[in-house]
Amino acid sequence: MAPNVELEAWRVSGISRTYPTYRRSMPISNESWLEGKHLDDEAEGLWRIKDKLYDLSDFAQRHPGGAFWIKNTKGTDITEPFESHHIEENAARMLSKFEVRSATKPRNYKFTLHENGFYMVLKRRVRQKLRSIHYQPTRKTDLLHTGVLLSVFLLSWAATVLDSWVLSAFAGLALCWLATSSHNYFHQRDNWRMYCFNLSLMNFNCWRISHALSHHVYPNSLHDLEMSLFEPFLCFVPGKHYASRLHRIVSVLISPIIWTILCFMQILQRLIYSLLKRNVMYWHDLLCLVLPSFLYVSTDVSLSSALSSWLTIVAMASFLFGFIGLTAAHHDPRIYHDGDATRQDRDWGLFQLDTIIDRGDIKWSDLLVLTHFGEHAMHHLFPTLDHGVLKQLYPELQKTLKEFKGELREINHWAHIKGQNQQLLRIEANPIAPGSKNIH
Repeated sequence: MAPNVELEAWRVSGISRTYPTYRRSMPISNESWLEGKHLDDEAEGLWRIKDKLYDLSDFAQRHPGGAFWIKNTKGTDITEPFESHHIEENAARMLSKFEVRSATKPRNYKFTLHENGFYMVLKRRVRQKLRSIHYQPTRKTDLLHTGVLLSVFLLSWAATVLDSWVLSAFAGLALCWLATSSHNYFHQRDNWRMYCFNLSLMNFNCWRISHALSHHVYPNSLHDLEMSLFEPFLCFVPGKHYASRLHRIVSVLISPIIWTILCFMQILQRLIYSLLKRNVMYWHDLLCLVLPSFLYVSTDVSLSSALSSWLTIVAMASFLFGFIGLTAAHHDPRIYHDGDATRQDRDWGLFQLDTIIDRGDIKWSDLLVLTHFGEHAMHHLFPTLDHGVLKQLYPELQKTLKEFKGELREINHWAHIKGQNQQLLRIEANPIAPGSKNIH
């Protein structure tokens, strides 16, 4: 039977030629997103970069974590991740060795990365700046992360021994901060700090898919798995076809519940999918048991009390992680979401800025930047760089923005909290394309 064109007309994405396959069936997961991307990208079983196909198996195997990237990116279009993860020109120069042939079909995604476009001009300036940059702040980032890690165990131990809800709240905050600060590291080469993310019941390998491969490349679009995973409970996409007004009101009311169970749902989903043999649990999934084991061994409380204290801490951490994460930078009626009018210049870097309003109220503190997804625009543009390095690149960003008549928007956290709820309630798409009008 032929599809009903009128009913299917709303199934479009402003950044791609096709509607994402993974959104046509439930439940949505990392696995369904990858399966859909393999179909939509039509990379013919190879790696696609712009209009050419490559066999990067040997290249990936030489790098830490190569097996993960081979498993999850082969047969997909990696144009934008390749450009944003390789600031130096070495990788680009090596590509010709792995070229197989030209692609037979046009790219699914409408982004451009022209040599004289915004992102590539900025990238060249950043590359030059990195050769004379001061890297001392990266050691400070490591020290902050280590301090947060130690505070998780110290505060959790004290909360368990003293049976204190106040200390449990602080331990939950520390665990949340550990997860958010560990996010700084899993965009980089494999390292022990990214494994700390798993102490919160979540899994960094899964987040490398939903966050690094999906959200960072296609933020606020229908291809953004991090946004889709919250549906149907929280719907950030404008349009009555995605959620009615009543549905959106309910979303605002239940948001705190969703945040609280977020971490538990992550591990539960992995267990269910593993039992169904759709994926396999990793050895580092067991790292989530380190904290409860520590509480039981290092105190004289019963096993049930240690587990109860741990679950309380995780619930508080989950609530704070969801609250901070969803009010960090991306959701506000003034920010582009799929369905809104798109700018004429499809430069990928400008698209990133269209989907972000930075938090200007935390830039004074390296700790708050690290633990509250600060400097978000710079992080999206150059995800592999440490936050201590990113803050030194603003002159290059501002110079390039001025040339391309762009802007870096900033508001405080309270405005983001308000904007996130307004976005959940928003039905009408924005008819004004980004870049057509300055929005402050």
